[in-house]
Amino acid sequence: MSGINFIPLFLLPLHKSKQPMTLQEAQQQVDNWIKTYGIRYFNELTNMAILTEEVGELASIIARTYGEQSFKSSDKDKDIADEMADVLWVLLCLANQTGVNLEEAFAKNIEKKTLRDKERHKNNEKLCL
Repeated sequence: MSGINFIPLFLLPLHKSKQPMTLQEAQQQVDNWIKTYGIRYFNELTNMAILTEEVGELASIIARTYGEQSFKSSDKDKDIADEMADVLWVLLCLANQTGVNLEEAFAKNIEKKTLRDKERHKNNEKLCL
């Protein structure tokens, strides 16, 4: 590669801004990674199964950290933040594959919940302890 300053993608910072990454930026970053390193996306059904697997791994850590289960020796090095990021990664893949803009979908979802539930939780005796 004479004359070209080649820097492997993995050496470049993934998110240059000091501002938090938007969902749209995260979707683009996942897409770039898949196209660079992953060859192609797994199909949607496979990614749905992987998402379920990752949610299960997260659930296991939560059950052992905040619930009554004890950690197995093989689980002690698991990191809750890393497991949450794994869940987010696969969700971002599915959004990319199905053409969902998660920023728009999330904004609409918050609006829906606000309109539907703005008084419901305030009036829930079970929450007002």
